[in-house]
Amino acid sequence: MMQPSRLEFGSIVGERYRIIRTLGSGGMSRVFMAEDLKLPGKHWAVKESIADPKIMKIVRTEAEMLISLSHPRLPRIVDFFEYPPSGAVYLVMDYIEGITLEAYMRGYQGYIPQEQIIPLALQVLDVLDYLHTRQLPVIYRDLKPANIMLTPEMEFKLIDFGIARSYKSELDQDTIKLGTVGFAAPEQYGTGQTDARSDLYSLGALLLYLCTGGKYSEWTAGVEGYIRGELPRHLIPIIRKLLRHHPEERFQSAEEVIEELRRSADFQSAQPGKSMSNASMDYAGTRVVAVLGVSSGSGATHTAIAVSHYLARRTHSVALVELHSTAKAFARLQEVVEGIPVGQASSSRRFEVDGVHYWRQTSRADVISLLGGSYRFIVLDLGNGQDNERLEEFLRADYPLVVGSGAEWRVQDITGLARSLQRHPQHKWNYCLPLASSEAVRRLRKELEHDKVFALPLHSDPFEQDDEMDQVLDELFRGVITDTRKKRFGFLKRQH
Repeated sequence: MMQPSRLEFGSIVGERYRIIRTLGSGGMSRVFMAEDLKLPGKHWAVKESIADPKIMKIVRTEAEMLISLSHPRLPRIVDFFEYPPSGAVYLVMDYIEGITLEAYMRGYQGYIPQEQIIPLALQVLDVLDYLHTRQLPVIYRDLKPANIMLTPEMEFKLIDFGIARSYKSELDQDTIKLGTVGFAAPEQYGTGQTDARSDLYSLGALLLYLCTGGKYSEWTAGVEGYIRGELPRHLIPIIRKLLRHHPEERFQSAEEVIEELRRSADFQSAQPGKSMSNASMDYAGTRVVAVLGVSSGSGATHTAIAVSHYLARRTHSVALVELHSTAKAFARLQEVVEGIPVGQASSSRRFEVDGVHYWRQTSRADVISLLGGSYRFIVLDLGNGQDNERLEEFLRADYPLVVGSGAEWRVQDITGLARSLQRHPQHKWNYCLPLASSEAVRRLRKELEHDKVFALPLHSDPFEQDDEMDQVLDELFRGVITDTRKKRFGFLKRQH
């Protein structure tokens, strides 16, 4: 830093955050761990930066922009303080435990498992798409391994918004040229204004870095020879296009890259004589359906089972995960399926029913490992638990399903949940109301201003195919799956 820090052990920022220790430093900033004096036991990261007093208004505007962001793979920025006489500004944000992707690569000699590379790319693209499609687009400008945090649960978080900026279409060039050599786009060195395509260039540099074991982040002659042989070859033209010198020659949006990754993966999966519509079902990525009950007895587990077997009858390769270490429902089911005496737990937490792999009493770390496997869908049974871990899994799922009562005296349970999480994007949410009337569905759609509200019919055996339930789920998953049928498992019949 150009000036010594104003903070030391015991310093208090904003009359609330007590500094504990230094987490890191670089460039014009330092990051500290701080304890919350109002919330005992809660820790935050406090970033101290030095700003020129002349541009303090710009810094304040940027801080307000960062505080408005809300995405599961971004740290929340919850507070901002400024001290004009010294030029010091402070951002208070989530403290994320873990190591950077850069440190992880060093620890594993530049090796990250090949099955994690495309999921990582899709996760980063999801964040970039969120930033780039805001009303005032946010350009990150410093995507690199040191700014991606890997948590103990193998989750990825994008950190350090020190040089992020809002895109201003009337400008021809950036006022300040910042970025990391090797990962920054050419226009960040003064040839033009950065925009969404600049972040996509950095993504290409990041992917090349991962695919060459940390040896290269820029496309040079012969670099293809250093790309690991076991990696999907369709990645090479995608990386090459991301790294084009001129922005107009690159992909133009994060969504375009996502579609190309999926299309290319589907193409590679196609076999001779196999139609592309069927080949698309073999896409290597895994989609996550998270089922959350708004209250006890709302039917989350029953719905999760019904959804899993519906998906298995059509797509194969489905895992149903009980994301609760003390839940009992799957243990009882395993006793019935495997003929285990009541109360005697099986040594294996995984069992199978008609092609669905059930995972009982599962942790988040197990879910991360399953994401790197061959499952087409993972369905998370979150029960009615709304602790931080299960809420995070719900919010980051591809298909979040809220299960609640459609009864008039219980509808506030659902609207209350939606309001309590209103700072999170809810456009992907689906609301499922067992045994609800069409009037209850209409009323809730109006109250939530959301059209993805579905009444679930009576379905006493969730393992069995039911035409009415299939019609609802066909609508819920429209455009995602094709229709094939498989043998059914009769749970009620087996009990009898």
